[in-house]
Amino acid sequence: MTDTITIPDTSRRLKEEREEQTKRQPPYHVILFNDDDHSFDYVIGMLRQLFGYPPEKGYQMAFTVHTQGRVVVVTTSKERAELKRDQIHAFGPDRDIPRCKGSMSATIEPAE
Repeated sequence: MTDTITIPDTSRRLKEEREEQTKRQPPYHVILFNDDDHSFDYVIGMLRQLFGYPPEKGYQMAFTVHTQGRVVVVTTSKERAELKRDQIHAFGPDRDIPRCKGSMSATIEPAE
């Protein structure tokens, strides 16, 4: 007769604990603000490059920011929201508008 030793699956338990901690993080919105120094093409291209959005979704968001003054571009963890906000700020000026001197404005805020 051989003895059987049962070893608890600690790796699975740790993974479940990490997932539970991740789920508890409150979500944050990345908010893009309208201005008169960036074209629809700029916004659509930026959203495609930074977020992987197709042109149709980029156009919808460009229209929303143009008509409402702001648009939620993504809702995610705080750390990722900060990264995406910083990427928007670093995207650079709209080359099609000579008076444009820099990137669009964005912020993050807790999602309700």
